[in-house]
Amino acid sequence: MLMTLTMPAGLDTEETPRPVAPVRIKVRSADELRTAVRHSRLQALTLDGAAMTHILRMDAKRGVLEVQAAATWTELARYLAGRKLDIEAFAATPGLPATVGEAISVAAAGPDGLPVTAHVIGLTLVTPDGELRRADRDTNSELLRAALGGQGLIGLVYSVTFAVASLSASAREASAPVGLDIPQAKPTHAAEYAFETLVPPAALEAYLADVRALGEERRLTLLGISVRRYRKDTSACLAWATGEWAGVRVRFGVRTTIGASVAATEVRRALITLALARGGAFLPRDLRHATREQINACYPSLATFLRDKRRADPAERLQNDWYREVLAKLRAERCESRWQVSART
Repeated sequence: MLMTLTMPAGLDTEETPRPVAPVRIKVRSADELRTAVRHSRLQALTLDGAAMTHILRMDAKRGVLEVQAAATWTELARYLAGRKLDIEAFAATPGLPATVGEAISVAAAGPDGLPVTAHVIGLTLVTPDGELRRADRDTNSELLRAALGGQGLIGLVYSVTFAVASLSASAREASAPVGLDIPQAKPTHAAEYAFETLVPPAALEAYLADVRALGEERRLTLLGISVRRYRKDTSACLAWATGEWAGVRVRFGVRTTIGASVAATEVRRALITLALARGGAFLPRDLRHATREQINACYPSLATFLRDKRRADPAERLQNDWYREVLAKLRAERCESRWQVSART
């Protein structure tokens, strides 16, 4: 569980030289987290919160459980099992990040396909100004919404408070992805890639036919297709679960040549195009693979999200790989678009 705190703009002086790489420090408490954010004004830091794994409180009467952000689903399942509550399915859910903080930040889907953000009552986080703030459904609700599915860019999550009954219900309704047989073997000297798109359940059969046609057209080796149900929850900032979806994960092989990664990107974009044509979408984690037009079609709120992030964090001190990749992509496409306009004129 890592987050980079960069130096604020304007502080790169001879007296405060920018280091080659951020200094890595460990944080174990809310106070250490808050102090680190405040001290990062003069030093770029990478925070290691792997030790923040404690169960903070269990209120059986109210049915709420508060845990530190680096607690794992395995640890939560073990703790609740001692209280005759079974959420073991969370620990076995494919694609679900191991820690609750990471899962909340990306609004990952739980065992029944419902994003785990739906089970959150509140968060405690440190905002870029170094303040420890509590946000729940009634107090600071806008901050809560921004942080849920906010890719870890709104603040550093210290703790998450869950509704235990909601977690238990999700675990009871667990359903595994369904694999579809693909009678093709992986060619030698081929790199394997995977990509997931979202389509309305009613369009699933037609979309699968589209995928197979794409494979034939591009002479792709389809290594496997799995389908999973996703349920609606719009509490996340960059909400992707805007309706009932069939999540279609396609594994394909591309020959290991110099242009293999480019070819894989083209396939991902083609899969997005097919999904959009069927009324579908793709996940926020894959924004870096999409074109600007595809991003605008699925996530028109992204521009507002990035603008609000910069307003709350003008020095852009809270960063991660996702943020840097998305910004670089948007800037590159903007420059390319301007160049094309200039070339035509």
